[in-house]
Amino acid sequence: MNQQSTTPHTTTSRLPFLIVAALGVVFGDIGTSPLYALRECFSGPHAIPVSPANVYGVLSLVVWSLIIVVSIKYLLFVMRADNAGEGGILALVALVRQRAGALIAVGLFGAALLYGDGMITPAISVLSAVEGLSIATHAFEPFIVPITAVILVALFVVQHRGTSGIGSIFGPVMIAWFIVIALLGIPAIAQQPGIVAAFDPRHAIRFFAAHGPGGLLTLGGVVLAITGAEALYADMGHFGPSPIRIGWFALVMPSLVVNYFGQGALLLSDASAASNPFYRLSPPWALYPMVVLSTIATIIASQAIISGAFSLTQQAIQLGYAPRFDIRHTSAHEKGQVYVPEINWMLMLATLGLVFGFRTSTNLASAYGMAVTATMVITTMLAYVVARQRWGWSVVRATVVTGSFLVVDLAFFAANILKIEHGGWFPLLVGAIVFMIMSTWNTGRKLVLDRLRLAEVPLTKFFAQLSERPPVRVPGTAVFMTARGEGVPPILSHHLTHNKVLHEHVVLLTVLTGDTPAIAGAERLQVTQLTHGFWRVIVQFGFTQAPNVPEALADARLLGLVLDPADTTYYLAHLTLFATDRIGMATWRDKLFIFLSRNARRATNFFHLPPDRVIEIGIQLEL
Repeated sequence: MNQQSTTPHTTTSRLPFLIVAALGVVFGDIGTSPLYALRECFSGPHAIPVSPANVYGVLSLVVWSLIIVVSIKYLLFVMRADNAGEGGILALVALVRQRAGALIAVGLFGAALLYGDGMITPAISVLSAVEGLSIATHAFEPFIVPITAVILVALFVVQHRGTSGIGSIFGPVMIAWFIVIALLGIPAIAQQPGIVAAFDPRHAIRFFAAHGPGGLLTLGGVVLAITGAEALYADMGHFGPSPIRIGWFALVMPSLVVNYFGQGALLLSDASAASNPFYRLSPPWALYPMVVLSTIATIIASQAIISGAFSLTQQAIQLGYAPRFDIRHTSAHEKGQVYVPEINWMLMLATLGLVFGFRTSTNLASAYGMAVTATMVITTMLAYVVARQRWGWSVVRATVVTGSFLVVDLAFFAANILKIEHGGWFPLLVGAIVFMIMSTWNTGRKLVLDRLRLAEVPLTKFFAQLSERPPVRVPGTAVFMTARGEGVPPILSHHLTHNKVLHEHVVLLTVLTGDTPAIAGAERLQVTQLTHGFWRVIVQFGFTQAPNVPEALADARLLGLVLDPADTTYYLAHLTLFATDRIGMATWRDKLFIFLSRNARRATNFFHLPPDRVIEIGIQLEL
């Protein structure tokens, strides 16, 4: 495991294109935070008075949060913990999942929390953009929630088309967004040039000295400025670290800092601007164009979060933490562009419920940040393990580095604990439900594998029986899919017992998912020729790859496998599960696993098998 990513994305010729593309996808969430972050500090439910000391203190907290959490922790440290170029919390889980069960559970909970983030981000982002209409006139106020709902419904309805068609415009739009928000901040800074002194971290220290524990309430608003930091790491696999780092340091961070300083300078000149300092930076003639640009930017930010939820679901399925969903690839060129209908509609309903339930972005801000800060803490904990076990860092070095980040993370997390009763419970509830599903599915799968293992017949015994009582052999190839790469699967025994025939060629096929994102064609195959016309084939896919079985078997033919695709029949087990109190999990978890299993996507579609060549054989198992 190298400390530096070895991803091939960042070749010199493609670097400019990748920088623009990354600007359009990666920075949407954190890039639209100026819409509401500073406002929540001075006008939210825990607002502090607008005074020079408070403005300088909050701006100093915002700037140093961007430096410490985003620039140093994520871009310079955590991004080195890549899994064959892939980032994100599930990539970290894959790196440590053979080492400590407790850490895996914590990592899974962090991944589960991201679904709550995926529900809140579109709601608060689009709602905060549309709220700009009320700055010019209060006549628009009754229409803000309906307009937001219409935009969100349209966003979710077009998800099935994927981002490949419109992705090319995301980058230029976000470049325009960052340039515009910087331009908005410059005139206000010119009027209050002393505001740049907020770079001095002593202002942040003085702020906490003056406010004491009450400063945590304000820190709950400051954290809104760094929401989206996890997305920088999660999207690393699509662009590589270099384009993300260059985009951040060259454009995104300078633009954000200038805009935040502009808002702070405006507050020093006009304390009444605290109700919405971002839009109050705009001259009157630019207000409506800014609302339009802000809405487009928040749609792009929402698109990135929604797409991230789809990718997270695909990885969870492949790693064995979620039941099979319908995974649709929306691009023939980009492997990461997938669409999951069930997740899309669940996110849409939850997002609309949040909009109509909370009604304002200020109310939603109380729910926002809990999932983000908890995930930040978990990422730091997992990164410590990677630094120790993968990079070979000493205990002292790893503790000092990650411990420093953890102090900051825990401060933000503590600030957001205070939000639980005001809406912070929502992402925690979503995370708990998703974690329960993930852990139940993973444990249930292991129990099923154990039960199938007990029902297996050893190969030597099976072949001895074939020699003693040879069955009728018919032309063609039968592929028996089995979760275990040992013994004879129960479906083959059932087939032979009831049908009393075997195909001329029999393939015992096991599909596995590796701990790396992608595995090349030849490297993923193990082909072993047995006796009596039998073959054992084990194919391993990466956790971001779609498991295409016919394609893998075509590659296996190059390694000697005898198979005619036009004369091949696939045999799958159709499991009927029963919950008991004798073995396995608690009865309610058994029943949950059975429910998930019955409603999981059919293996035929998931493995891309030709439907007219699939035969399912029923097997009953007790859990």
